[in-house]
Amino acid sequence: MRGKTSEDRGLIELLDPVAEAAGYEIVRLRLMAGKEQRRLQIMAERPLLADGTGGDMNVEDCAILSRAVSEVMDAADPISGEYLLEVSSPGIDRPLTRLKDFETYEGLEARFELDRLADNRKRFKGELAGIEGENVAINLEDEPDTTVLVPFAWIIEAKLILNDQLLKLGAERRAADLSLDPAEDGDGLPEE
Repeated sequence: MRGKTSEDRGLIELLDPVAEAAGYEIVRLRLMAGKEQRRLQIMAERPLLADGTGGDMNVEDCAILSRAVSEVMDAADPISGEYLLEVSSPGIDRPLTRLKDFETYEGLEARFELDRLADNRKRFKGELAGIEGENVAINLEDEPDTTVLVPFAWIIEAKLILNDQLLKLGAERRAADLSLDPAEDGDGLPEE
């Protein structure tokens, strides 16, 4: 899910160590066709720590990762022709691309789609109920008191649903991150 095509997956293999060395994790990578040139879109985040801090990336983080990725891409030259590199944060209603994401965001609403039928459906919406082995558990929105286990390998697309609970969580994490950064004075900008 982090990469759709074999080319995406090859780029992830090349760039995961680069992101990790810079202190980030690649959430999703897509090499997309464009009208004039292709776009390499990388969605990344800082690792989420046990105290709930981390995760978000600011503009400076995106620039740091973009420079690190550019160095490796220029040296390895894995993409033929010109392309535009875009590095961004996954955002609050983020995609869920790794098994650990389904555990991290347990208790929040999500929707996902499978590549085959499970429980007579391909689309699921409800509250994430964690993971069991390589399976994702979801409490179905349209069937109260029903929890379904779905193999993670069958999920082709998943994301959190933007709602008040998710907005509150995002605000709490941002506040926790700001309180830990002594270089910031509360307005989100470094002190001079």
